[in-house]
Amino acid sequence: MLKLKIVFFFCFPILLFSQKEKLSVEKLKQDLVIFREIREKANSGLYKYRTKQQIDSIYSWAFSQISKPKELIDFYKIILQITDFEGSLHNDTTLPIDFERKYSSGNIFFPYPVKLIENRLILNFENSEIPLGSQIFSINNIETKKLLSSLYKYYTTDGYNITGKSIGINGSFAKYFEMEYGPQKKFTVEYSLPNQTKKNKKTISAVSNEIRKENFKKRHSLPIDSLQYNSAKDKYSFKVISQNTALLSVHTFVIGRNAKDKQHIAYKKYLDSCFQYLSNHSEIKNLIVDVRNNGGGTDPNDIVTFSYLTQKAFRENKSAYVNFQEIPFAEYLVYEETELQKKQEEKKDFEDELKEEFPKLENGKYIQDERFNSLLEPEKNSFKGQIYLLISSRIASAGSLFASLVAGNTNAIVIGEETMGGYFGHNGHTPIEYELPNTKIKTQFSIVNLEQDVPKKANQIFGRGVIPDYEISQTFEDFMQNRDTQYIYIIKLIDQK
Repeated sequence: MLKLKIVFFFCFPILLFSQKEKLSVEKLKQDLVIFREIREKANSGLYKYRTKQQIDSIYSWAFSQISKPKELIDFYKIILQITDFEGSLHNDTTLPIDFERKYSSGNIFFPYPVKLIENRLILNFENSEIPLGSQIFSINNIETKKLLSSLYKYYTTDGYNITGKSIGINGSFAKYFEMEYGPQKKFTVEYSLPNQTKKNKKTISAVSNEIRKENFKKRHSLPIDSLQYNSAKDKYSFKVISQNTALLSVHTFVIGRNAKDKQHIAYKKYLDSCFQYLSNHSEIKNLIVDVRNNGGGTDPNDIVTFSYLTQKAFRENKSAYVNFQEIPFAEYLVYEETELQKKQEEKKDFEDELKEEFPKLENGKYIQDERFNSLLEPEKNSFKGQIYLLISSRIASAGSLFASLVAGNTNAIVIGEETMGGYFGHNGHTPIEYELPNTKIKTQFSIVNLEQDVPKKANQIFGRGVIPDYEISQTFEDFMQNRDTQYIYIIKLIDQK
């Protein structure tokens, strides 16, 4: 499978926007037309979850919003709404760097991290103004339900998934709020104290982006939901936790760039030793596989890990295709190289790899050659006991592909929360990026449309993530004590069995 992580950079004339400058209707509509044409030609996932009628409808809405000149930030929100509607967690749309830097300057941000717990917006920071664990009902007279739904477009997920939106809210709430509602000097917060129903109001001051980031690093929930891997050894671990149970944690598949990378080779050796140990200790009949923080990574880390858990031959996917062999609308590409000749070489290398992996045209699609999706065998020391898979809404890309294979093709009992990455498939592997000529908004998406090698199951729904057998989320009480609700549940479940 081609996993060329190219990012193109194309040098347009530098165009700086002031925060209040308005762009003409003509320029905005031109960018919207180009944006749509790019998606139709290059994005193989455009109609994965939406019909042509639905796509036509959202573009009709988008054009109807451009009846008069608009500020860049307002046009950006329209583009975000479209990219979110498509339903791919690999969609990424960004403002020009200079504009975003200026737009984010000053004391304009909500000061404290928040977290969604049991469908409630909870303050996630120890402070002297609004107590930790308080439930927020509104901010500046915007009710929480409306507020959250307005921020969903800033964080894309696969298909119709909503649970994954919480990851964006938990991590970037203040930034999304500022983009959606503009810079604020004060925030009037309606809230109730932990485990109380009486509503209070408190007006707090905005802070700078730097303070916002520092507060996030000191959030209450850090011990449970940290995503920081300071070295390779922090990315995965194995331990025996009882006489009959072991725990394998894989927090990311960003473990080297490919099969020849020394990080991947070290990981493969580590897995060999772990599963050799399990093979030699037959009394360990339960294996917990924890991938709750796994947002993806590179081949072949996901597939190699799965090969130690399955008892039968498998493929990475049932099918894969792209829409093109020669990159459409190359004049809007964002290239990595700066010199013209090197750009042309980079483009040719990319297209040559596409032609090699996706050589055959069928019904308007370039189909993956079987050489890039060979039948793979289980490892000789693959685990033959009971697997317990721990999943969460954070799981994406290669992480969700792995979780899908385990949930669909092993005896695994799946516990936790629906993943943001799809069960049946996704668009992934190879990103490509364009820049719109007038607004300089950049849009990135992945071009390989994958159907994963998983069976239909009664509890797995098209357009949704991997759905657990036991849906368990962190409780408010465990949040306050920084206890791992899902891990505690799985240990009790194993003891009962």
